[in-house]
Amino acid sequence: MADVTRHTQLVHGHEVRYAQAGTTGPVVALVHGIASRAAQWEQVMAILGDRFRVIAPDLLGHGMSAKPRGDYSLGAQACGIRDLLASLGHDRVSLVGHSLGGGIAMQFAYQFPERVERLALVSSGGLGREVSVFLRAATLPGSELVLPVIAGSWVRSAGRRLDQAVGRFVPAGLHEALVGFGSLGDASTRSAFVHTARSVIDISGQRVDGRDRLYLAADLPLLVVWGAKDAILPVAHGRALAEQLPSARYEEFPRSGHFPHLTEPRRLGELIADWLTTTVAAHLDPTILTERLRATGSAGRS
Repeated sequence: MADVTRHTQLVHGHEVRYAQAGTTGPVVALVHGIASRAAQWEQVMAILGDRFRVIAPDLLGHGMSAKPRGDYSLGAQACGIRDLLASLGHDRVSLVGHSLGGGIAMQFAYQFPERVERLALVSSGGLGREVSVFLRAATLPGSELVLPVIAGSWVRSAGRRLDQAVGRFVPAGLHEALVGFGSLGDASTRSAFVHTARSVIDISGQRVDGRDRLYLAADLPLLVVWGAKDAILPVAHGRALAEQLPSARYEEFPRSGHFPHLTEPRRLGELIADWLTTTVAAHLDPTILTERLRATGSAGRS
């Protein structure tokens, strides 16, 4: 098991915190979800770090990274990850994205195809309209005024009481959900959360859908993982994507909910390691992607 270390990098004047495991091998970037943090990946990183160089950032607006007033869209976060990796000397990467991080990873592959070797989506956003009621409610007008009340100190206290009362029997996903929800008591984190949520969700569900552009990355090795008990993003999204793209590798974790990397980290880490070693890194040529766009445009005009 590799050691996981924590670092800070200045990117465009903003501090970006990231965790790292391993010093050799292909680069793998792990992207967390909304109201989450890089620490969620640490058990998976320890497994992957034996063979790969693994980097997991706290996205801007999350964890210990800066929370500036600015753009928290998928495109902006994808650019931020590109710039962090570039500043660390990494030009090509295999991406693993969870929840919102899956949407960011897909956006990264769309914007910077020449930089992506593989793509893995774990209980990913951006693959269907359905999403939990809580996240839809967070986009309503006035949610900024309500969140401090319902996500204040009592939530953090509840997490501590759960740990003290039942210790290791607390489901990892529940504990992390409370930690993330409790972090919204901080004004800057809450503002970033609301702006992030509104960039991808409205009261009727997810507003961003990446499925219509996946044909552009037909040559990109794709891994799709979902928790069968996911209450945030339905497992039906993963199953539908696997049917749409038969070349993708699809794995369902029957015991997991929305956080397979917390409930079954060893299984997920070994699965990702196997997928990385048994697939060939893609070299996507932007000119080929342009030809595919032109071909679909011509078909539409005929």
